Amino acid sequence: MRIVVVGGSGRVGSALVERLRAAGHEAVPASPSTGVDTLTGAGVADALAGAQVLVDVSNSPSFADEDVLRFFTTSTRTLVDAARAAGVEHYVALSIVGTDTLPDSGYLRAKTAQEQLITASGIPFTIVRATQFFEFIAPIADGATEGDRVVLPAAQFQPVAAGDVAALLAEVVVGPPAGTFDVAGPDARPMAEFVGATLAATGDPRVVVGSPDARYFGTRLRPGSLVPRGDARITPTRFDDWLAS
Repeated sequence: MRIVVVGGSGRVGSALVERLRAAGHEAVPASPSTGVDTLTGAGVADALAGAQVLVDVSNSPSFADEDVLRFFTTSTRTLVDAARAAGVEHYVALSIVGTDTLPDSGYLRAKTAQEQLITASGIPFTIVRATQFFEFIAPIADGATEGDRVVLPAAQFQPVAAGDVAALLAEVVVGPPAGTFDVAGPDARPMAEFVGATLAATGDPRVVVGSPDARYFGTRLRPGSLVPRGDARITPTRFDDWLAS
C-alpha cells in the first residue's frame, strides 16, 4: 500500500513512517525537506500519485492565531484537492481532543477548521483526536512559569505517549475509515500532578501550583475540555513508566 505521510519528518510522522515500512508498506514522508510544500502546492500532486492513503500529521511553524489558521486551512485545501485528483481512498488526520470545546484558543479554532474541511471533502476519513503528549509537558510548564512558580489551571489531564499515537495511527491507516474518535493515555490526574512529577524527575526546582484562574496558553479551560468525551481509545504506556524510562 502506498501511504503518503505529510509531516513525515516530525516526531509522530517519522515514527509512523518507520512502522509502516517495517510492515511492508510504501510509506512516503512528505514535507518541505522532501520537496513537498502544502502551502504553495509544490510537489503535492507528484507525492500523492498512486497513493491509497494520505496521512496529515503536520503542524504550523507559527502558533500566532492568524498564522496557524492560514496554515491549516491553506494546507488542508491543497491536500483535499490533490487527494481527490489522485483518487486517495482514505484521508487520515491527527487532531487534538477538545478542538470544538475551546473556541477562545486560536490554535484549536484552526484545528477545528481543518477538521471541517476534511469531513466536508467527500473523501472517506479518520480523524484521530489525541490528548497532549507526555513529551509536551515540559513546554507546558515553561509556558506557565511565573518567576519560580508554574501556575496551571485546576483541570484534569490525560496525556499520551507520542510513540503510542504513532502505533495507533499505523493501525488506523491500513484499516477502514473510522470517522472521528479520541485517544488518550491510561492515567487521568490534575494537570499540576503531571507537570510537578516531570519537573521533579529532572531536578527542576520550580514549584507547581493549580489555580482556578490560570489559563492554558492564554485560554480559559472548561471542565473536561482536555480529556476524552465518551468512548476513547486508551493507549498502554503509563505516565510513570514513561517518566522512569
